[in-house]
Amino acid sequence: MSDQIFSEHIALGATELRISPLGVGTWQWGDRMLWGFGRGYGEQDVREAFEVSLEAGADFFDSAEAYGFGRSEELLGKFARATSKPIVTATKFAPYPWRLRGKSLIGALRKSLQRLGLPSVDLYQVHWPFPLVSIETWMVAMAESVHAGLTRAVGVSNYSAVQTQRAHAALAERDVPLASNQILYSMLDRKPERNQLMETCRRLNVTVIAYSPLAQGLLTGKYTPENPPPGARGRRLKRGFLEELRPLIDLMREIGSGHGDKSPAQVALNWVMCKGAVPIPGAKTAKQAKENAGALGWKLDSDEVKALDAASEALV
Repeated sequence: MSDQIFSEHIALGATELRISPLGVGTWQWGDRMLWGFGRGYGEQDVREAFEVSLEAGADFFDSAEAYGFGRSEELLGKFARATSKPIVTATKFAPYPWRLRGKSLIGALRKSLQRLGLPSVDLYQVHWPFPLVSIETWMVAMAESVHAGLTRAVGVSNYSAVQTQRAHAALAERDVPLASNQILYSMLDRKPERNQLMETCRRLNVTVIAYSPLAQGLLTGKYTPENPPPGARGRRLKRGFLEELRPLIDLMREIGSGHGDKSPAQVALNWVMCKGAVPIPGAKTAKQAKENAGALGWKLDSDEVKALDAASEALV
């Protein structure tokens, strides 16, 4: 593992795009149903999160047409158009059951661009695989969207190793690289290391984008057996899990103290970057954005990564 710290931009797959090694997920921007947008936080809060992220060097923002029924795209586009700083915009196509033909992808992309208020997007992704429509059908449409100048790069999300290979091959026939695969990955979600997905992406030069890199807050250290996550998140936890998690959180605090008092969340995000993935934690306030950005500008050493691997291995 090199001594390079995480501050310089990195290549997005085999494309000419370069992105910050830490991105920002925008699911919470505008989503009233799941995140309660408008109750406790609103547009000004997420605008400040956008600005703080950009100022700290995180310029890769990931949205989706499904987030807040398009409101996330509208807000991201509004903020993007108002700043003089360059940003990298990403959004996603939802393969709903009624979308059965490739042209529906092109139509959805055009509507996303209308909400964003942009002539093109930097990265367009298929949000999840849909068995009723072949991977090849979507990839033909993705290649057409690149050739039409509607997006600079294309990716997938939640694709398995085999599905990633199929998408990569279908795009390669049309001289378009598969730039990325956005997957669930964190210290508590390490299945991609075991099912060959990470290795497949490395071999094909497909950038891994990690969503939920803080395991929905479990890796921040703010939850304990006495203070579990609220609502459904807390109810879904295995009995006794937060007690089992304590040694890992304690180790993260200890390691973080040796890097200028980095928090468990910052250590968790840096670990994802050390694994060669780009974490995209959510940020709905300036405070959260500043906390996330604290994962940039330094790097865990190889022994620390191994220690965190061993400590988290027993939990996953």
